[in-house]
Amino acid sequence: MKKTSLLEAFNIERKVKELDNLNDYDIFPDKKLLDELRTRIVENLIDKEIPEEKLLKQFINDEIDETIEGYDLTNLERAHLYNLIDNEINGYGPLTELLEDQNITEIMVNSPKEIYIEMDGQIMKDESVSFINDEHIIRTIQRLIGPVGRTIDASNPMVDSRLEDGSRINAVIPPLSTKGPVITIRKFKEEMTHVEDMIRIGSMTPYMATFLDAAVRGKCNIVICGGTGSGKTTLLNILSGFISDEERIITIEDAAELRLNQRHVISLETRVTNYDSDKEITIRDLVINSLRMRPDRIIVGEVRGKEAFDMLQAMNTGHEGSMTTLHANGPKDALNRLETMVLMSGIDIPIKAVREYMVNAIDLIVNIDRMSDGKRKVTSICELNGMKEDEIIISEIFAFHQKGLTNKKEVDGEYILYDKKIPNVYDKIVSRGIREIDFMFHLDKKKKGK
Repeated sequence: MKKTSLLEAFNIERKVKELDNLNDYDIFPDKKLLDELRTRIVENLIDKEIPEEKLLKQFINDEIDETIEGYDLTNLERAHLYNLIDNEINGYGPLTELLEDQNITEIMVNSPKEIYIEMDGQIMKDESVSFINDEHIIRTIQRLIGPVGRTIDASNPMVDSRLEDGSRINAVIPPLSTKGPVITIRKFKEEMTHVEDMIRIGSMTPYMATFLDAAVRGKCNIVICGGTGSGKTTLLNILSGFISDEERIITIEDAAELRLNQRHVISLETRVTNYDSDKEITIRDLVINSLRMRPDRIIVGEVRGKEAFDMLQAMNTGHEGSMTTLHANGPKDALNRLETMVLMSGIDIPIKAVREYMVNAIDLIVNIDRMSDGKRKVTSICELNGMKEDEIIISEIFAFHQKGLTNKKEVDGEYILYDKKIPNVYDKIVSRGIREIDFMFHLDKKKKGK
């Protein structure tokens, strides 16, 4: 009987998985043996020179054949072993298939045998994936960050970077991590790039989308706030898509995640100190420099320090329509954090003056939350309405009010438009000839004298 080739079996494994919905345990039930064989093959490959591409598949075949000699493995088990080794050489090791799975939004590696994933907002342990040891995790980190010019080792034990597909990786190794190497990857979802996607999944309403579209085109200064993993950068990317193709846009980020399709976009990225003792370039350095680059808009991925004052200064000095994100638990908390960050800049000004500066600079605060069921929702769009007794007044335009949970533990609530009062930003938007939001506040062109 003709023996099935390894490559043929590899293709069979993929078809079997797709048709019968099998996982790795079903394909290779003896996990202990699988780990033993994989470890031996990987360690052998580390010590050998990998041949040219045309000989690579045969090289892998020979290594596997030599290792499994004497073991009674099925063709599917051999194919699964081949798949694992191929991922080590041509992919990102055990993380390869997790990175390719569009349903997975986050990957968390806590130890060689402890890998968690997030799907549909729910975190679960993935028992089918594991690393050989800590060194195996570090090799995988280096392969992930190498293409974007980053490195990690004992003298540089922490990295926060982007991957080639736009996903974000954070990795920490000893001595900073006492448990061993830790990886956190927040995946970039290509399908979540348009406002229609957020409407479709219930993250906002069509009215909210229309309002935000008008606000961006009307050059309102916008701060997006929310907690960790709430979708701030995704929302910033979507709102940036409303900017005219005729404008010059400067984006500033620690790790370039924004994907703008306008033709006149300049992307700036911070730089950490490296082996060559290159000077560190911070967000603040880039914000200050961007003011000399004749921007129509400045978009900062996230403000978290002294650059907050420079960002507000840009908003106050002719760079209207600028946007940024901020880690906060709501609009009021966002203002408190901004105030603290401005004071961190070392400028000796009274609290009242700082707040007045913020009121003059910021038009809208958009809050996005990750709800208890894992879904993301824009829970508030509000504007700054001046000050009263030295406190900033915030007025909501849109809000999401949660009523409770359904039988399926999904968040139940409703979106509200406060249409009794015309927002102050309305005049700024209309001054640029944008009238799409008139109907929301029961206005028409005749009533506005046009």
